[in-house]
Parts: sequence; structure tokens; C-alpha cells
Amino acid sequence: MQSSNSSGVEVRNGNNEVSDLEVRPGGMLVQKRDDDGDDGSGSGGKGVNGQMIKIKVTHGSSHHEHHIPSHSTFGDLKRVLAQKTGLEPKEQRLFFRGKEKEDDEYLHIAGVKNLSKVLLLEDQASKERKLEEMKKSSEISRACEAVAQVRVEVDKLSEKVATLESAVHKGTKVEEKEFSVLTELFMRQLLKLDSIEAEGEAKVQRKMEVRRVQNLVEKLDTLKARNANPFSNSGNAVSVTTNWETFDSGMGSLSAPPPMPSSTNVTQDWEQFD
Repeated sequence: MQSSNSSGVEVRNGNNEVSDLEVRPGGMLVQKRDDDGDDGSGSGGKGVNGQMIKIKVTHGSSHHEHHIPSHSTFGDLKRVLAQKTGLEPKEQRLFFRGKEKEDDEYLHIAGVKNLSKVLLLEDQASKERKLEEMKKSSEISRACEAVAQVRVEVDKLSEKVATLESAVHKGTKVEEKEFSVLTELFMRQLLKLDSIEAEGEAKVQRKMEVRRVQNLVEKLDTLKARNANPFSNSGNAVSVTTNWETFDSGMGSLSAPPPMPSSTNVTQDWEQFD
């Protein structure tokens, strides 16, 4: 329960007794002022309900010093330490004189005095969760890098597709093996992409690159058909569609597309002469 006064908000405990602390405007928890106006700001002055004390906190190889009202709880201390360490209060374990302290225990009752030492440990579950997140982030980073390497190779191959496309549109006859070799190289890149285990952003990038390769292979099929029949009417261009498996799971989901039937069907209806 809380009651307001001119300087802030009083804090009451479970027995409805006024605590030694008050919440100042802005949410700061401070030592309540005495009648002489001493707010216990750390100058050593003693108020009617205690004084500010300096606590030395050890956290791994780091050492912190914090000023806090002597009648604060260990939960209050955790909230102060959260600003310095980045650890949420629920992720902290505080030890004093070799024993772990609960959030609702008071510092002065536990024997914490000026210059007392407190040990801060990170909760094991929190530590394991962060390690798992770091591991996952590292795996995603490696997968993104692998996809980027494939992208570089696909960029080079796409330039060759553009060269073939220009030649075919100009009516230049291109050897069929040019299309076959490029298609084979693209299939190798698809296999590389399929072997990449990806999650999160890496999975999105892999999917986009797979679709890009598939589009380039389909373009090659169309160019190959046009190259085989350069005199075909552009309005009746042969449509070639490659059936692909969906790349969602990765790791062996790729099957090479089945052989395509002849890309050009020629039918000649001869008039009979008597």
C-alpha cells in the first residue's frame, strides 16, 4: 500500500507500516527524508530510518559499488544491479556470507552494512538460454554466408544466360551444349543450397536464391526451344515449364527435374495430289 506526501510516495509493508523508503517523482526508490531535510543521498548523514550504505558487488571478474538505503530488500538491490549488469532481476542470484538471499529479505536484517560484499551470479537457466541463442545466431550467420557464396556463383552464371539470350534474340545459332552445360551448373548450385541447414533469416535468403536459380533454368529452357526453332512466331512461342520440388526442409529435398520432352512439335499436313 502507498500513500503520497509532498516529497514522493510512501512505501508500506504487508502490516501497513510505513517503510523506510519512498518512491520519488520519476520512480526512483530512495531513503525517506527526515525532519531536517536530509534525504540520505550518500553523504553519510543518518535519517530517522537508517542511512545510505555502499555495497561491493562481485560479478564474475567485475566489481561494482552501489549506494542503496540500508533498509532496502535484496529485490531492491537486484533492480539497481540490473541497470549496471544488463541482467534482469529474475536472472540474478545474490549471495551474502555464502547463502543465497531471497528478494523479500531486508539488507539490514541479513547483516549487510556499509562496505559489505555481495556475490552476484547469473541464473543457470538464463545462462543456458543465452548460450543457446548465441549458438543459434552463429549458425544463422554461417548459413547466410554459405548462401551468399552461392549467390556470387549464380551472379556469374546469370551473366552467361544474358549473353545467350542476346544471341538468340538476334537470330544467332547457338550450340545446344551451351544450354546443357549452363543448366548443369545451375543444378549444382541448387544442390549446394539444398545442403545448407538454415533457420530464420538464412532460410528466407536460401528460399529466395533457390527461386532465382529455378527462374534462370526455366529461362534457359525457353531460350533453348527458341534456338531450336528460330523461325517460330514470337506470339506462338514454346512455353517450357520445369517441375521443381519445394525447398522448405533443405538437406536432400532436391530431385533433378525429369527429362523434358521434345521442345518443338512439328506437324506437316500435306495436300494430296492426284
